[in-house]
Amino acid sequence: MALNPTALRDAVTRHGPVIRVVIAAHRGSSPREAGAAMLVWGTAEPGGQSGTIGGGALEFAAAARARSMLAAGTEAQVDRTALGPALGQCCGGAVTLVYERFDAAALATIPETGLYARRIEGAAAMPLAIARARREARGQGMTTTHWASGWLAEPVSPPARPLWIWGAGHVGRAITATLAPLPDVAITWVDTAPDRFPDTIPPGVTALPAPMPADLVTRAPQDAEHLILTYSHALDLELCHRLLAHGFARAGLIGSASKWARFRNRLRALGHADPRIARITCPIGDPRFGKHPQAIAIGVAARLLGEDRTRDQAPACPARR
Repeated sequence: MALNPTALRDAVTRHGPVIRVVIAAHRGSSPREAGAAMLVWGTAEPGGQSGTIGGGALEFAAAARARSMLAAGTEAQVDRTALGPALGQCCGGAVTLVYERFDAAALATIPETGLYARRIEGAAAMPLAIARARREARGQGMTTTHWASGWLAEPVSPPARPLWIWGAGHVGRAITATLAPLPDVAITWVDTAPDRFPDTIPPGVTALPAPMPADLVTRAPQDAEHLILTYSHALDLELCHRLLAHGFARAGLIGSASKWARFRNRLRALGHADPRIARITCPIGDPRFGKHPQAIAIGVAARLLGEDRTRDQAPACPARR
């Protein structure tokens, strides 16, 4: 797993200093793998958190310790816990947890890509294992977490893949809620007015109310993926038209086969060639999941995560409307 700077920055912006708890290493059975992490904020219970290191007694104790560190202003700690004797867990292994406090200044020390190596405890110089990991990261990348002699090295996740969701109705809300927790997806959510969105926007999601949503198409990166789910067929068509002119990695449109047949004819009339129109996918999905918004969201998420991220395929799109 990799450290996610985007999630860290978002949490610090929203909540102030946070403690990041990461499984640096483990022996035997463990609730999660090395590199699994959670963020904790607030100095009193319940506070708040995102991510997970496996739940249960280990996570409960780690969250309490993190809140105590925030209250005391502690910068970093290391905890080595035998899960059975200390917490009564049946995993039977032992984990090394690293606790680090992050604020705006600490965020500045994280590289944009590559390997984030730092000393957490003690005074030892960088050990050979960490130096070797740094060389490997420069040469061929690194996907695993290393812990040695008080030093922690983690790969930094690449910039999140941009996903624009057009429409905050029932399906848009279900898809956004399903995809928002994923660490490598940055969602921009667009609809016509603030009251179209739920009262609480999921962390990491940028809500953009705009009376004319199609005017925002030019603000989307050309490597963004798009899901068009609005309440208006006219707006859906305008978004397709403008996205074809602007460029995108993938685009999916909610709708039926008959709707898409009408849209293809209208997009041809607007000057778009068939090969370009075919880059928009509609309809797709698994009809076995049914038409409930949450069922549609599961199908969208499965395809979005499962398909190769190539520019000539569209993202997942619900099959029916």
